[in-house]
Amino acid sequence: MAAALGAGSGSAGPPGLPNSVPGHVALPAVAVWEWQDEFGRWRPYRGSVCSFIEQALQAPAQKGRRSGPGLASSSIPLGQADAMLAPYVIDIPSLVQFRQDTGTMRSVRRHLFAQDSAAGQGIVWEWQNDEGGWSPYEMKICVFLEQAFTHGLQHVDLSSLGYNYDIDFVSLVQANKTSRFRRGIQRRMDTPYPVTPASGPLHMAVACSCQQCLLNSGTGPVTTRYRHSMINLPSSSAVPQVSSRTAALSSSGLGFVPYNKPTLSGARSTPRLNTQSAWALPQSVGAGGPSPGLSASNGVSVQNLPVEMPKPSKVNQALAVTPSEPEQVVRKYLEELRGAPADEDCMICMEKLASPSGYSDACEGKTIKPEAVGQLTKCQHAFHLLCVLAMYANGNQDGSLQCPSCKTIYGEKTGTQPKGKMEVSTFTQSLPGHQDCGTIQIVYSISRGIQGPEHPNPGMPYTARGFPRYCYLPDNEKGRKVLDLLRVAWKRRLIFTVGTSSTTGESNTVVWNEIHHKTEMDTNLSGHGYPDPNYLDNVLAELAAQGVTEACLRQ
Repeated sequence: MAAALGAGSGSAGPPGLPNSVPGHVALPAVAVWEWQDEFGRWRPYRGSVCSFIEQALQAPAQKGRRSGPGLASSSIPLGQADAMLAPYVIDIPSLVQFRQDTGTMRSVRRHLFAQDSAAGQGIVWEWQNDEGGWSPYEMKICVFLEQAFTHGLQHVDLSSLGYNYDIDFVSLVQANKTSRFRRGIQRRMDTPYPVTPASGPLHMAVACSCQQCLLNSGTGPVTTRYRHSMINLPSSSAVPQVSSRTAALSSSGLGFVPYNKPTLSGARSTPRLNTQSAWALPQSVGAGGPSPGLSASNGVSVQNLPVEMPKPSKVNQALAVTPSEPEQVVRKYLEELRGAPADEDCMICMEKLASPSGYSDACEGKTIKPEAVGQLTKCQHAFHLLCVLAMYANGNQDGSLQCPSCKTIYGEKTGTQPKGKMEVSTFTQSLPGHQDCGTIQIVYSISRGIQGPEHPNPGMPYTARGFPRYCYLPDNEKGRKVLDLLRVAWKRRLIFTVGTSSTTGESNTVVWNEIHHKTEMDTNLSGHGYPDPNYLDNVLAELAAQGVTEACLRQ
């Protein structure tokens, strides 16, 4: 009879197995960094990328540079570890990943696991997605599955980790316990995750009580069911609380910035993430104590790390401006400083403002000199003008700028959504939680096509899976306001984009662009339906992060 693992165990691993890690240890551990996709799933970075992140956190000050004040330089460019991750930067103080070319932001986290766990051995368990590719489980699941597999169990239940799945090791299948839908799984060897001193309790597979999990409700992953309903973040008196990924808008204080950037607050990407996590992140320790760096609110000592952007793309046409206008856009929103600049670093190239731009070898301006420094007119943050030009040329070139420091938007942000159709209708049936009104139905239709110059791979085909897509709002005052703002976002090409699906792993396909929609009416088991009392406030926050606010309706 096949051995089975139930969900009721309170141990650190499958029943009958020895706990591989005690609650508190002084032995070395391995560090695993993960990012959260739009469905609330945590996706581990590869071991080589995690090693780079750990090394960046522990490295001595680069070339003797001292750390400047504030949190501006606490960014880790992932493109140095993996060329495929070139657009991405991790902001350590806010624990967010920021995509420089689109402004997309996602939460990141760091967990410690025992050195003899799956993470320490470089073992990754994966499930087969709809396109036939393989997607990794979050590392907590990998550790749990490896424990069960190595001890000869034939079946395990993932309920205790927050997932409604049974795993069959004999047939290598994952089965949904409700629908009985089955997917293949596989066990793969990869680069082991980096060793780091364990300064606290290690993360366990099941019923973990480490501080990392207690800070995140301690019951496993943030599942899709709750991704629009979490309200455990710092509140703002001016705006509603939102999810751990979209968080509350604010124009002051420590900002946030998945796909996030340093000290991000302000208009374009202002969802605030929880910066109160007391995760034990590494610090460089030597004879003189921790190496010089930035001391963020979460206790991380971080070095000044330059944000490396690739050279300007070959985009030869913009959505709202012509290729000859980038310097005009820069000068429109920045005022060139005539006197000596402040004794601080340029946040983009990490060179002193008094020194020439670090992008002088990658970007050449017709009217902008490498040593020119400018100040944004609203937020007053200063940068090399050539650095801002390089940043603009590497992005969407839509005539708008976003402050790399506070995320304030200058101009009207537009996106890269392919051509399509948005249709709206209403009917009398009510949505759960909104019994006092009817329902608004939105139908989005986009067909496959060829990528334009604003897309990741101009000239290549892109697919459009799952269209038409049906979405629902309550037909009340707030629902109608959301609808009006979604119409603005649609006209600005912000609802969808062309990229890589975090669900299937397919590249060059039409994907949602960080403005979440409800695609189910009668249930919220998947996180895509109703009831969800926080959804309307959350989507308003997500729209505001894209520069779409009530002010747009008055224009």
